[in-house]
Amino acid sequence: MSPVRIVIAGAGFAGYQAARTLSRTLRGAADIVLINPNDYFLYLPLLPEVAAGVLEPRRVSVSLTGTLPHVRLVLGEVHGVDLDARKITWQDPDGRSGEMDYDRLVLSMGSVNKLLPIPGVAEHAHGFRGMPEALYLRDHVTRQIEMSGTAADPGERRARRTFVVVGAGYTGTEVAAHGVLFTDSLARKNTSLREAPRPRWLLLDIAPRVLPELDEKLSRTADRVLRKRGVEVRTGTSVKEATSDGVLLDDGEFIDTRSLIWCVGVRPDPLVEQLGLPTERGRLRVDQYLAVPGYPDVLACGDAAAVPDLTRPGQFTPMTAQHAHRQGKVAGHNVLASLGRGTAKPYKHHDLGFTVDLGGVQAAADPLHIPLSGPLANAVTRGYHLMAMPGNRVRVAADWLLDAVLPRQGVQLGVVPPWAVPLDTESPEVAQTARVRPGGG
Repeated sequence: MSPVRIVIAGAGFAGYQAARTLSRTLRGAADIVLINPNDYFLYLPLLPEVAAGVLEPRRVSVSLTGTLPHVRLVLGEVHGVDLDARKITWQDPDGRSGEMDYDRLVLSMGSVNKLLPIPGVAEHAHGFRGMPEALYLRDHVTRQIEMSGTAADPGERRARRTFVVVGAGYTGTEVAAHGVLFTDSLARKNTSLREAPRPRWLLLDIAPRVLPELDEKLSRTADRVLRKRGVEVRTGTSVKEATSDGVLLDDGEFIDTRSLIWCVGVRPDPLVEQLGLPTERGRLRVDQYLAVPGYPDVLACGDAAAVPDLTRPGQFTPMTAQHAHRQGKVAGHNVLASLGRGTAKPYKHHDLGFTVDLGGVQAAADPLHIPLSGPLANAVTRGYHLMAMPGNRVRVAADWLLDAVLPRQGVQLGVVPPWAVPLDTESPEVAQTARVRPGGG
């Protein structure tokens, strides 16, 4: 008799923790299969530091095969699930299709960039959801500073030194906070820019304050740090149109720029819609045990799932790494319970506070809901990340130490062209390998 096959679709926070929980308990007693486009788990919270040259890419990329010894990795993007036939299909990096039966299925596909129907945004903006986008942004920012130093036209020089970030949530705030330090460092080293004005950063959001989803004390701390560094924080403001020369704001002002960084949020993986099951704002509805109604052998967790928030009756847990991490563990536990190992338990989690890395020695944090700022918050933030990472802790800490005592390296490698990281993509974790031209071909 063949062993029970447990398939996990996606290796984000939720999928990785589900696989880890199952691997540690079953130890080869079941066929655990993890389907993911890459062979690593990406620690997303530190991605802004990759884009700003603080951390090297492999520091935040944790090997799946190296840390999940009893899990079989299948490289591929899941394209379909037949819930009645208990089959899942995918496409591997070479474009070949694969199909597999399952006895238990964990859907943890995660999320992709959130799009808004604003003219020009899809064509001229770049998101910040995967490693290819972070690597592109680091090269792009470096290139714009260097080209600003050689441009003959004053208007072009200013435009190339202007960076617009849309979305003042976690990601946008951290990208702007780290980005302004990065470009200041690049400009200081460039002989042609030493007498020029500082690079200009703008952070836009339609909300009335930065970090609108967090406590107002954290919001005020982040706002104060950003403004002190020269970031133009514009709340209650959005983009009306984007062009190759800049962005038109909804107040009528046109900002000349070559850099539009889109951090307005995320939406569930489009695969959820293909399942034809009840959803909540695009997320697959599940019960408190993370089970999909009508399909007891299928669980969903993370950004792809609308999980009832038992701490706030009538609401669903937000799409955060903190919830995805813990839901993954519960999903793994409940799969084990369905195999006769323990009893299923509902997902219930009171948040323990949040951390926002603002670059340098600055951060905003509220561990156990105690508001902190400055170097102490930075120490708490970095300590939290080191504890939460499933690997590479020493290498991350070493990079932080080196960044504190050595000048930051500002070179562009040119490994990710702009067409390889389109904003409108179902797979931000994978760089496009073929350029799609208008009209096809």
